[in-house]
Amino acid sequence: MRNFFILILILSACCRGIAQTAGNEFGKLNIKEAERLAALPLKCLQKEYPNKLSQTLADSSELLSPKVLHPSFYGCFDWHSSVHGHWMLVRLLKTYPRLSVSPEIRRILSEHITPEKIGKEVAYFLKPHERSYERTYGWAWLLKLAEELHTWKDPQARRLEADLQPLTDKIVELYLAFLPKLNYPIRVGEHTNTAFGLAFAWDYAKSVRQDSLRWLIEKRALDFYFKDEGCPLSWEPGGYDFFSPCLEEADLMRRVLSAEEYRPWLKKFLPSLSDPGFVLEPGRVSDRSDGKLVHLDGLNFSRARCLYGIIQTLPEYSGLKPMAQKHIQYSLPSIIDGSYEGEHWLASFALLGLISME
Repeated sequence: MRNFFILILILSACCRGIAQTAGNEFGKLNIKEAERLAALPLKCLQKEYPNKLSQTLADSSELLSPKVLHPSFYGCFDWHSSVHGHWMLVRLLKTYPRLSVSPEIRRILSEHITPEKIGKEVAYFLKPHERSYERTYGWAWLLKLAEELHTWKDPQARRLEADLQPLTDKIVELYLAFLPKLNYPIRVGEHTNTAFGLAFAWDYAKSVRQDSLRWLIEKRALDFYFKDEGCPLSWEPGGYDFFSPCLEEADLMRRVLSAEEYRPWLKKFLPSLSDPGFVLEPGRVSDRSDGKLVHLDGLNFSRARCLYGIIQTLPEYSGLKPMAQKHIQYSLPSIIDGSYEGEHWLASFALLGLISME
C-alpha cells in the first residue's frame, strides 16, 4: 500500500511538471515560439492556390489569376490572410531581429511591397463594383500592417511604409466614406464585425495621428455602442465564430472612452465579468480540417486578446487572466497541424493573443 501511494505521488509530480512545461511552451511569446509561428505565413505567402478570391466580376476579362489581380497579397488562401501574414512577419522581426528566418522575411517583404505591385492593389479597389471589397475586415488588417511598419525603427520599414502608402491612403479614404453611411453596427462573430474593424483602424489613426479618421471612429463607436447594456455573452459562441461580438465591442470601447467612463460602461454592458464565479470556457473545435469549424480556434485567441485588453485598462479585472490563458493554451498547440484550413490564418490570431499578455 505504501508503494502504491508513493507511485501516486510520483505520477502527480510528473503530471504537474508536464503541465508546467506545456504552460511555459505554449503560454508566452519567446524566440522559440516566434520561430514556430513565423513558419506558417512563410509557408503560404507565396502559395497562390488554393485561393478564395471573393471577387465580383464585371465581365469575363476579369477572370484572372490571384497573382495577377493581387500581386502583393495573393497568397495564404485569401487577400486578408495574406495581409495579416505580412503584418505578422513584420511584428515578429521587430520583436526578434535575430530570427533564423529574418533574411527570408525581408526578401518576401521587399518582393511583395513595391510601388508597381501596390499600384495594382490600389487599382483593384478603384473598380466601381469592388467598393465593398474586404470591408472592413481586410481594411482593418491593412491599416494594422501600415501601423506596424510606421512604428518599426528600421531602414527597410521606411521604404516599405512609403511603398504601401498609396494603398493605406485608399483604405483610409474608404473608411471615411463608408462610416457616415453605416446606420447600424454589424454584430456578428465573423469578418464583417464592425467593432473589430473600428478598433484596428483606431489604433492606426492614433499611431500616425490621422485625426479625421480617429475622430470619426470615436463618434461612430459612441453612436453604435455607448447605450448598450447586458450583452448576451452566454449566447456565444456561434458555430463559426472567430470573434466574440460582446468582447470585441468591449475592446473597442476601452479605446474610445477614458478609464473613468469605461468602468461604469463595462459594468452595465458585461456585468458578469466582475462576478468571481464567472466562467467562460474555450470554444471547442471538433474538426480542424473544416475551414469553418476551425474558426473557433481563432475565437479563443480573440477572446484572450480582448480579455487582456480589459485587464490592461481596468486592473481590477485581473481575475480574468487565468480564463484568457486557458483560451490560448487550448488552441495554441494545434495551429500547426498540417491542415491548411487553419494554418493559413491562425498564427496571426495567436500572435495577437500572445502579445496582448505583455
